[in-house]
Amino acid sequence: MESTDGVMWAAVLHGPGDLRAEQVPLPVAGPGEALVEVAACGVCGSDLDRALKKGSHRVPLILGHEFSGHVRKVGAGVDPSWIGALVTVPPLIPCRACAPCLRGEFGLCTDYRYFGSRSEGAYASFVTVPHGNLVRVPDAMDPRLAAMADPAAIALHAIWRAGARIGDSVAVAGAGPIGLLAVQLARILGASEVVALDIVPQKLELAVKLGASRAFSTADEALAHRPEGYDVVIETTGVNPGEESAVLLAGRHGRIAFIGIPNAPVTFSARAFDRILRYELVLTGSWNSFSAPFPGSEWTTVVDLFASGQLRGVELITDEVGVRDVPALLPRLADRSEYHLKALVFPN
Repeated sequence: MESTDGVMWAAVLHGPGDLRAEQVPLPVAGPGEALVEVAACGVCGSDLDRALKKGSHRVPLILGHEFSGHVRKVGAGVDPSWIGALVTVPPLIPCRACAPCLRGEFGLCTDYRYFGSRSEGAYASFVTVPHGNLVRVPDAMDPRLAAMADPAAIALHAIWRAGARIGDSVAVAGAGPIGLLAVQLARILGASEVVALDIVPQKLELAVKLGASRAFSTADEALAHRPEGYDVVIETTGVNPGEESAVLLAGRHGRIAFIGIPNAPVTFSARAFDRILRYELVLTGSWNSFSAPFPGSEWTTVVDLFASGQLRGVELITDEVGVRDVPALLPRLADRSEYHLKALVFPN
């Protein structure tokens, strides 16, 4: 246990490149909130940028937003039957009052909070969670899988945004955690073929083990396999070569969903832009993982798929650490010379 005598250990960001493991006061559940003892918290690529380069919206701030845990206490107005439940927690806290929220478009909320970015996160022993952000999962579910509901729901949201249909051919650019979850989800949802693209051989091998028909290191290789292109492309890399490849992979009237967040300008070659025009491609942004009623069918679906064993996540885990190891872990994860997939933090 990483908490005692009213304090707990947490990974606290004080500024870009200044992430510290330190003791902080235990949070207290207020009205409409639950106190969740964190079981597992995944490290997202956005955490690396936030901790090492960009910083957060305010500091100091506890990072971490992909998490599961057990409800230990509830504040006024929260049903006590939640106590003891294993939950996963959607990281977006919508205002529920702006125009997009009132339309059920919670991912487009104009006044949201977000765990580990705008609100205290889950690289800590405990975190307070609004009642509306609690998603109950089966008690027997591996908490590690429950902590992966967020990236899985992001992958599913993108597949749905791209309008994937049974029988479609699907290409997934980038075989990181979200890409590997997208490979599995596309297959589960009835794709006729799913191919994965990445430059890391270990990721391509894992993609095939998890259900990809084939795996390629370049778009040209994937197009040589299927010269007519793919019906649906899911882009997860957020880097210019991946964005370019996504366009080149799409077939006539292909649909592309972009998940990856770029940190540099994105440009398309004349070849790619010509394909957008001539093939009448549909390019779709995919932001987060939410729909109505909050947090949406994306979340309930992936929880059910993890619980049934159809969706696999344990194979993605390459690193498991305690909360006091987080400041040393994140620079290692950012070092592309080492092989990492999903890292999980276990604060307790």
